[in-house]
Amino acid sequence: MIWLYVATHKEKIAETQVLPPLPKERKKRKVDPSSQVDGDVEIVPRKRKTKNEANPAVFDLPSEPYNPVGEDEPVEEDEPMGEDEPMEEEHIQEQESDGLEEFWNEYSVALESSKLDTLEEAANEKEVDEKEVDNACNHDIQIHEDLGHVCRVCGLIVKRADTIIDYQWRKASRSRSYFSEKRSKDSDEIVTGDVRVAEELNALDIAIHPRHEKQMRPHQLAGFHFLVKNLVSDKPGGCILAHAPGSGKTFMLISFIQSFLAKYPSGRPLVVLPKGILGTWKREFQQWQVEDIPLYDLYSVKTRAEQLEILKSWEAKRSILLVGYTQFSWIISSDEGGAVAAGCQERLLKVPNLLIMDEGHLPRTESTNVLESLQRVQTPRKVVLSGTLFQNHVSEVFNIVNLVRPKFLKKDSSRPIVARIMSQVSISGRRISKEDTDKFNESVEETLLHDGDFTRKVNVIRSLRELTKDVLHYYKGDILDDLPGLVDFSVFLKLSPKQKEIVHKLEAYEKFKKNAVGTALYMHPCLSEMSEVAAADRASNLTDAAVDSLVQSINVADGVKARFFTNILALAESAGEKVLAFSQYLLPMKFLERLLVKTRGWHVGKEMFVIRGDSKCTMEERELTVAQFNNSADAKVLFGSIKACGEGISLVGASRVVILDVHLNPSVTRQAIGRAFRPGQQKKVFVYRLVAADSPEENTHKTAVKKEVIPKLWFEWSEQRCTSEGFQLNEIDIDDCGDELLDNRAMRQDIKALYAR
Repeated sequence: MIWLYVATHKEKIAETQVLPPLPKERKKRKVDPSSQVDGDVEIVPRKRKTKNEANPAVFDLPSEPYNPVGEDEPVEEDEPMGEDEPMEEEHIQEQESDGLEEFWNEYSVALESSKLDTLEEAANEKEVDEKEVDNACNHDIQIHEDLGHVCRVCGLIVKRADTIIDYQWRKASRSRSYFSEKRSKDSDEIVTGDVRVAEELNALDIAIHPRHEKQMRPHQLAGFHFLVKNLVSDKPGGCILAHAPGSGKTFMLISFIQSFLAKYPSGRPLVVLPKGILGTWKREFQQWQVEDIPLYDLYSVKTRAEQLEILKSWEAKRSILLVGYTQFSWIISSDEGGAVAAGCQERLLKVPNLLIMDEGHLPRTESTNVLESLQRVQTPRKVVLSGTLFQNHVSEVFNIVNLVRPKFLKKDSSRPIVARIMSQVSISGRRISKEDTDKFNESVEETLLHDGDFTRKVNVIRSLRELTKDVLHYYKGDILDDLPGLVDFSVFLKLSPKQKEIVHKLEAYEKFKKNAVGTALYMHPCLSEMSEVAAADRASNLTDAAVDSLVQSINVADGVKARFFTNILALAESAGEKVLAFSQYLLPMKFLERLLVKTRGWHVGKEMFVIRGDSKCTMEERELTVAQFNNSADAKVLFGSIKACGEGISLVGASRVVILDVHLNPSVTRQAIGRAFRPGQQKKVFVYRLVAADSPEENTHKTAVKKEVIPKLWFEWSEQRCTSEGFQLNEIDIDDCGDELLDNRAMRQDIKALYAR
């Protein structure tokens, strides 16, 4: 295929009065290129999509690719404050004398106001001015290979060459490199030479658009080739891309989709994803599209009849459809009768010839309608994207493998390796039945978690990797090594005397209630009674007034987590850093929010921002919240439900992350940390996982740490770098922790133990 783009004649065009000038050549960003993908850039206003009047559900994406602010024109920076210039009084906090005066003077700096919005608007206005032409001409179009579609009469370039796809494929030269010379140090999959990769892509008549290829990192190029190898062949099969959060999976898949549609114009890609990241995919399509491919969204309409009309439009012409997991499952598993419902079901199951599942670890449980519904989609081309593939159990990983490759363990290519693994875990190899498959999963998990023979674990790991090497592409996240750094602490806090008096009552509760009530108690004892009747996140009486009645007459020091959080927030504010606070329950976050309203006079939407998992927060409101938090100098803290905003969004405006309670699934916590520690982050990120010492939460933490062993062994272990001691937490002294915010009396007095991850 020929990817045509303007590479010459720039000077000639610039001299012409009739033809508008081409955009200036982009300068390389200092930030890693993949920071532009998967929501990894700061959210600033972009060109609006315009709805198609014929069909309001489809957005016609602009033909001009998105041009980020600052690439063509230098961004003016604020002048640094001189040493002799007085600091404004509003940035100086009065502190009681506690020996921290020097510290506060050093860290008391002004928050810098963002100019991105103004610069973006100016850039867009300039672009519009440059494109103003006389529309009176009835264009007589001629095709110029170097310019594109040009009017013979007035000379207007109606469509630039770099936005046109010619379906006649050009064979790349053997010397052309599809991979960077720099190889990922933990991407063992990249073992083929550049020439062989190029030859394979040529043989399959597929290539990466030059605009995308320039932005791709080595792991993305390897992932693209892995997709081609599995999906573009005479006998295509599904596959899994298990790449670290923030590594650019969305960009890579958008690039592949457009190359796929260039080879297969009749293709109908279907993207199933969490509703919360629908806006991210739309923005990424707008940024990286190379031609006008309609993008449909089932969430844009409400009734089943309207959804059927969208599905018919998607089926009729080359286009892409986005749908949420819950929505997809509801349509497929619904027993509502009628031709309309049947028509929706039939098209979702039979029309797509490429199924992409973002955050594909979500439909991992056999008992859910989501997994069963996705298994019914008839195309063999199924792709799962996940930054945290392993969640709780080995069986869940193989449920996902079976989703993209049905009956994977029973295939002829798998049987010998399965038998070997079963032998290695002291189970004799024999024919695999449903019961034996369960025993296989349980035995592998037991060996990796509890077997004291590390050699046995190594043998099982090698066999597992051999078993899944053709279906699973893993990338740990070397791209994140280019960031300023990550410091991840488990902070064990001493309970206050009042908390110790009532913590023993938790033993009387069943598991769910013990976690919900305990989380509230560890925050502050005044919440324990409310949490018993609040039923966790589903509380209907959790109003501002109800929580305010508790906040009015409390001593913050009675709650160790509340005191730690308010102290770390004050220190971070003076250092000019923003804070993310995550919890799996609503009550602790609501309590801290109202506490800050009372003690600091802050307001939600200015200094504080909230993202909850309830339906009250629409996609538009959520995107606005993220943009304001990242870009506003007034923003100080964002409270987020660890599941609602733990996936698919970028919160790089913050560099301090506080995990208020322990989640039994450690991958959920890793996803939350990945909101701040991702490309685009300019500061070192510090994470504080708060654990109530000498309480049931300490046991929950131990269980979560054990669960992290399996993915580390399965995906990250190497004989050169890992030993049996490499999967344990290391207790460290505060003096050696490298975090100056912890190095003072106010913080030290609450910490019983500090562990580095």
